[in-house]
Amino acid sequence: MLNVENKVIVITGASSGIGEATAKLLAENGAKVVLGARRTDKLEKLVEAIHASGGMAEFKAVDVTDREDMKAFIQFAKDKFGRVDVIFNNAGIMPLSPMNALKVEEWDAMINVNIHGVLNGIAAGLPFMEAQGGGQFINTASIGAHVVIPTGTVYCATKYAVWAISEGLRQESKNIRVTIISPGVVQTELGFDITDDSAKEALKEFRKVALTPDAIARAVLYTVSQPDDVDVNEMIVRPTASAF
Repeated sequence: MLNVENKVIVITGASSGIGEATAKLLAENGAKVVLGARRTDKLEKLVEAIHASGGMAEFKAVDVTDREDMKAFIQFAKDKFGRVDVIFNNAGIMPLSPMNALKVEEWDAMINVNIHGVLNGIAAGLPFMEAQGGGQFINTASIGAHVVIPTGTVYCATKYAVWAISEGLRQESKNIRVTIISPGVVQTELGFDITDDSAKEALKEFRKVALTPDAIARAVLYTVSQPDDVDVNEMIVRPTASAF
């Protein structure tokens, strides 16, 4: 596909869900994908599957909340393939709960992964992109970046932050494209870490109408495939039948 082949594309949160589906689709279209997550056993199997299909892929363990770890991950991609064209800041967590449950450790975890993780990806990749004269950041936000729902207050706040960070970076950038992908309800592992029973039941109801991860993967492919002077700034992708 136009403007995808041979691009070096880094993906965080690549061990499952949207990250996994996107890695496969981009590799099928000729991209060189570099995959990061904490679960290296899953990354290894994914890379093996991509290689078996004739694609190019590498993987490295990464904790997106650790700035130095993220720097090492992006440097790994640069060392392997000589440049970094796209960074898909996709890692995220969603332990939903009512505010009065006071799950403050879960609030901190969401802030660390969902906000600091994106900032660390930008800090690690921006110098490389500026030096090479171009590149693209794709940041996974959510419909939660556009609407707040009960039990999702802190999660939505983190995704509003991703939206604001992405928009600010876009305004400051001349040669670097910045895209926000805001998925609606998707059938993934997101939310596996919910400890509040009411939020757990609410998510089950939401997911009665849900996209599969490949729908978001196709959105990412579309944004990457545009000519370098075309920046698809934001995409909201949700099930036709869903109000959310």
